[in-house]
Amino acid sequence: MSEEVTFKEFKRLDIKIGTVAEVERVPGSDKLYKMQVDMGGERRQIVTGLVDYYTAEEMMGKVIAVVLNLKPVKIFGQWSYGMLLAAEKDDKLALLTVDREIPNGAKVT
Repeated sequence: MSEEVTFKEFKRLDIKIGTVAEVERVPGSDKLYKMQVDMGGERRQIVTGLVDYYTAEEMMGKVIAVVLNLKPVKIFGQWSYGMLLAAEKDDKLALLTVDREIPNGAKVT
């Protein structure tokens, strides 16, 4: 069983919807993409290890959920200013996306 969190703790996460606007491989890395995500009024650079699951072309234009208030981290020399959300089981992975049109920057509640 997972550790429980309170509703108040969950609400501290700033999760919003964004659209992947640019994707490129991180030089020298076998698994990392550097992405620019349009969050509606700002762009966020996110570094993510999705090379084994998605091509850069498949990532372009995806509407995804992003955690924005994580402390920035430097990965393979690139700054990452958020974390996209995905589901994973065994060797399968799927990005969390939305089921209908909603503006970039919409808050996940």
